[in-house]
Amino acid sequence: MEKKEGKIIKAINFAIKIFWIFVIGSVFGFVIEMLYATIYTRTIVIRQGLIYGPFVQVYGMGAVAYYFLIRKFKEPKDAFLAGMIMGGVLEYLCSFFQEILFGSISWDYSNRFLSLNGRTCLLYCVYWGLIAIIFLKVVYPWLKRVEPLIYKRSIRIITVFLMIFMTFDIAISALAANRQQERHDNIPPKNEFDIFLDNTYPDELLDRIYNNKREIE
Repeated sequence: MEKKEGKIIKAINFAIKIFWIFVIGSVFGFVIEMLYATIYTRTIVIRQGLIYGPFVQVYGMGAVAYYFLIRKFKEPKDAFLAGMIMGGVLEYLCSFFQEILFGSISWDYSNRFLSLNGRTCLLYCVYWGLIAIIFLKVVYPWLKRVEPLIYKRSIRIITVFLMIFMTFDIAISALAANRQQERHDNIPPKNEFDIFLDNTYPDELLDRIYNNKREIE
């Protein structure tokens, strides 16, 4: 019985760790996207991946992928190569599924050198590789130092509430985006919930939040 409970606790702690890596990566992505867009446009640009909060979830998924993959390497050059491949695949898949599910894309690298269907390109794969080196040499050692803190009771309570919030945020963001696509396809609301989405998350709001999104004709 004690052995079984130990395994359960270990599994819970692992889930907590992965969740926090996802959250930290998503916030990091929000900061990076904001700085990049602000420098590029010379105006303050806020780019979010979800309706509520400073999160860009593709970076969160990248952070989790880095944790599983990059931490196993010893040499920066190996981490760089793995990060390039992983980042390119992740960007491609995220763009592909966004187009399939919501009829839109949030980036288009068609005019970049060695672009793959506009979904990823060599330059941004290099960025992912550089970030992989930073993760290996800076972020992962820091994560190991602070990891014991996330298992404290007070942090566990915060984690539970944050998990509930993130689940809601991801779900409502996906539902609102799907409903926006239905509106653009002239599909009327089918029920009260669709009406709620139309009134609460109109095109003006979603277009402001996802200001780099472009619909596929």
